[in-house]
Amino acid sequence: MSYTRREVGQLTLGALGAAALGALTVQGRQANRSRINGVRIGAITYSFRSMSNVDDIVKAFADIGLGEVELMSNHAEAAAGAPSGGGGRGGGRNSPEAVAAREELAKWRQSATLETFKPVRKKFEDAGVAVSLLCYNMGGNISDEDIEYGFLMAQSLGVRAISTSTQVSVAKRVAPFADKHQLMVGFHNHSDIKDPNEVATPESFAACMSYSKYHGINLDIGHFTAANFDAVAYLDANHARITNLHLKDRARDQGANVPWGQGATPIREVLTLLRQKKYDIPANIEFEYKGEAVAEVRACFEFCKTVLQG
Repeated sequence: MSYTRREVGQLTLGALGAAALGALTVQGRQANRSRINGVRIGAITYSFRSMSNVDDIVKAFADIGLGEVELMSNHAEAAAGAPSGGGGRGGGRNSPEAVAAREELAKWRQSATLETFKPVRKKFEDAGVAVSLLCYNMGGNISDEDIEYGFLMAQSLGVRAISTSTQVSVAKRVAPFADKHQLMVGFHNHSDIKDPNEVATPESFAACMSYSKYHGINLDIGHFTAANFDAVAYLDANHARITNLHLKDRARDQGANVPWGQGATPIREVLTLLRQKKYDIPANIEFEYKGEAVAEVRACFEFCKTVLQG
């Protein structure tokens, strides 16, 4: 049995919802072949944003040896056959072509059901990669319908949680949806500490989490370090509400993204803490400095192996 996006909006994870979605959560417990001494290492598909074909991204994960993925929503949609919804050539975002493309994408999303993204999950599973998280970013003007659509995607993919880059004000709006679907949402931090509506500080994390027991933290340790906070101490104190980590290296004082080991981010110490305390938190590589994606993500993975096997 399948359900439309509108029908899913009326379901909860009790009764019919549990029966319809229960089988989808099995994949989230799939063994991670890149778990090293108990630490779950994976990557976010944003690291491979230079690749236009999702099959190439899947192959990159398999070739590198990564067993867990945080799947960006645009990659999930592309693999599921969605129209691009892109910005139109020549006339920019408001050109007739761009408007028509967005309308076509919106129509496609309206037709999505709980079956829509199962083949995407299978594509990764067949390559030995567990889809554990959906990254679904929510802009300040997101509609309730599009928030609901994010939870539909998550349920169809069978993920453990949604990660999102958004604002504190949006987190308050997301709370009823997280409560209804009983699914964790990890709020991703950046390093803009001047705007209180940005998710960037321990205080903004606390505000997001105050709205729902299903609100957690997608702790980007690079951005946290660039904002001059202590990622190790924060992870240790708040591990129970951390859905996942993003691993990158940045310098302090809003410094640039750099190859691992050249910045101030305590990647080694964070990985060591995960191993010592046995925190079952996905630690996902997010490649953002200059370089070729596959080679650099592979180098980051080797860094992780060296630390965790040492």
